[in-house]
Amino acid sequence: MLAAELIRRKREGGELTAEEIEFLVAGITDGSVSDAQVGALAMAIVWRGMSSAERIALTGAMTRSGDVLEWDPPARNRILDKHSTGGVGDKVSLLLAPIVAACGGTVPMISGRGLGHTGGTLDKLQSIPGYDVAPDNARLRAAVAKAGCAIVGQTATLAPADRRLYAIRDATGTVESIPLIVASILSKKLAAGLSALVMDVKVGSGAFLPDRDSARELARAIVEVAQGNGLPTSALLTDMDRVLGRTAGNAVEVRESIDHLTGAKSCPRLRAVTLALSEELLRLGGVEGADPARALDDGSAAERFAAMVTELGGPPDLLERPGDHLPAAPVVVEAFPDEAGTLAAVDVRAVGVAIVGLGGGRARETDAIDHAVGLTEVAAPGERVGPGERPLALVHAADQDAAGRAVHALKQACTVGDAAPDAPPPVLEVLR
Repeated sequence: MLAAELIRRKREGGELTAEEIEFLVAGITDGSVSDAQVGALAMAIVWRGMSSAERIALTGAMTRSGDVLEWDPPARNRILDKHSTGGVGDKVSLLLAPIVAACGGTVPMISGRGLGHTGGTLDKLQSIPGYDVAPDNARLRAAVAKAGCAIVGQTATLAPADRRLYAIRDATGTVESIPLIVASILSKKLAAGLSALVMDVKVGSGAFLPDRDSARELARAIVEVAQGNGLPTSALLTDMDRVLGRTAGNAVEVRESIDHLTGAKSCPRLRAVTLALSEELLRLGGVEGADPARALDDGSAAERFAAMVTELGGPPDLLERPGDHLPAAPVVVEAFPDEAGTLAAVDVRAVGVAIVGLGGGRARETDAIDHAVGLTEVAAPGERVGPGERPLALVHAADQDAAGRAVHALKQACTVGDAAPDAPPPVLEVLR
């Protein structure tokens, strides 16, 4: 086969066979398909799309481009995971993994870093001193065996074709392609040896795909391709027209997650999304008699989280003394609107961009992260805000200038009026 001929056929709208896709993915992995050819292939897919059979074949080939983990019984039949398309304040993974582990599931969660306005689970976890987000397979297995869950990053041996393809997509403006997005997400999940997966597809101003129709199309494609590769999968569309929870950043989100696990605080919408995803995942995995709410409320999920942190090198007393370990920003200021009123709407994407401006996110993969900065006490639509009432948020910044810029950005992102529209439900739709 010739890579150039296959790329030309896809460019002209032709359909590639499973064998041809396997050949191209092998070339992406070993370098025999050049960067220019990979970029041209990605662009041809962006323009021409892929059939259902091509999507399934591409995902399977990328999964097999590296190691595929196998798990010893009895865990083999209950290896469970969740993935989110990303949002602002989305700390669900930090809660779901230990909840599902406490219910009898086993969760080797492969997560990613934030890019653009969305936060990344690995960035949050790296605010925990000593936490190893890139363990070797032996340490990952040991952590999973001890804690029942481990949230880590993609290793060099899991779906290496995706690592190279994503880097070239990012450089060639070909990220926004549903077939390529689906293959990127699912190849890593399938390589983790899962028996079930639940997808959290965000909808709203802070989502990667803001409109519901596009989000539904992505969700259906993920479910179809996952099931086509033998992985039982459901997708939940969840609301991202507001920050999820009361914090957005890295260390501040870890602290809010700990507060939920220990019962110190609770946000009803964050709790609802977390429990809905947990329930669907446990159902898919066939875990009988599971009660995620009880696992969260009785402290058993907190025990699993603490064990995970310890096994992966973090402080053993993190839950008891989070303030002693998590970094704190030197400047904290209140962000008020110019006039008091009801918070009517929030441009959540703009809030995420404001956090990037503080140093809490990255515009490029090589950017450094300030894990201490972010927002706390974030107001929700429908609440009264303004001088003499609650602020839009507390801004945690490295210096006064950065704090001032973030306050201005928050004021621009928030619409304050006399009333707010009815809040959408936290879970909008379930696709199976």
